Amino acid sequence: MHFEELIKTIKERREVMQVTQEALAELSRVGLRTLKQFESGKGNPTLLTLQKLADVLGMEVCLKLKNVTRSK
Repeated sequence: MHFEELIKTIKERREVMQVTQEALAELSRVGLRTLKQFESGKGNPTLLTLQKLADVLGMEVCLKLKNVTRSK
C-alpha cells in the first residue's frame, strides 16, 4: 500500500467510526499535531504511531518487506 493510500484508509476509518481527530489523538496517545500532519500528507509517522492509531481504529498494521538485489 502506498503512503497516500495508507493516509486515506486511516482517515476514512476514523470518519466512518465518527471519531474526531482530537478524540483519536487522545485515545491513541498520539499528538494532535502529529495526527493532523499525517492526515494532511505532511507528516511521516513511525511504525509505533501507526500501530497506536490502528489499535484504536480496530485495524491491523502489516509490514511487507521486499528483497531488492543490488546490481554491481
